Amino acid sequence: MIWPHAPDNWLFAPGLYFVTGRILDKQPLLHTPERLSLVRDTLFAVAGEFRWELRAWSVLINHYHFVAKSPDDPATLKPMLAKLHSCTARQLNAWDEAPGRKVWFRFMSTPLTYEQSLLARLHYTHFNPQRHGVTEDAEMYPWCSAAWFVKNVSPAFFKTVSAMKSDLIEDDN
Repeated sequence: MIWPHAPDNWLFAPGLYFVTGRILDKQPLLHTPERLSLVRDTLFAVAGEFRWELRAWSVLINHYHFVAKSPDDPATLKPMLAKLHSCTARQLNAWDEAPGRKVWFRFMSTPLTYEQSLLARLHYTHFNPQRHGVTEDAEMYPWCSAAWFVKNVSPAFFKTVSAMKSDLIEDDN
């Protein structure tokens, strides 16, 4: 008997999701401010277009993470990320004179169904550049949401999120 497993990235209900996307073979294709900005700005644009509300984001040289609230139909995540990946891949390939090169490998999504999980992933995403040693202060890294987060939440909520442990969150990037 074949057991019916849920497909990867199966989206069941509206809510909050943690999403990770990475570049094929972990290549450091986002190695300049212009490239990091391309992915960040395109993420903002397609999230708005598909009505996903970003709560945290981080773009690094070979991957990204974000936490977002879905619209009523969370199945729009797949077409939203397809557009993000195709738009950014076309531009990266144009800059590198590498037409047709496969840029993005995959994405993974996790529904955040309880508070501790959400808080840990907010911490993980905001401070991902520090975790990877890209910067000593995530608030100074313009391709993540740490500075935005500090300015837009209460000091108490910032303290709560900052105190969350996120070391058990898997990141194969």
